[in-house]
Amino acid sequence: MIYLAQLRTQLELGFSPLACECTLTGDNSLTVKLYHPTTGQVDLVVSGLNVATLKTPEAVAALVDELRYELESSGLHRSGAL
Repeated sequence: MIYLAQLRTQLELGFSPLACECTLTGDNSLTVKLYHPTTGQVDLVVSGLNVATLKTPEAVAALVDELRYELESSGLHRSGAL
């Protein structure tokens, strides 16, 4: 399993200039929030991710791809933000 700080760093690198907040719940599910660091405007929140599946760099890369798809599909994504 990857540490939350490492995951947050990797997500912020993948979604720059957005910031990321990762929260682990009592049932070991993960919530990821992507937002603008200056305005605080939230672009994406995904809950219920299984943190146990994030054991490899490939799994984290797949998560980044999935989140990128969700962000682009949400309609909130503005051109040039990623």
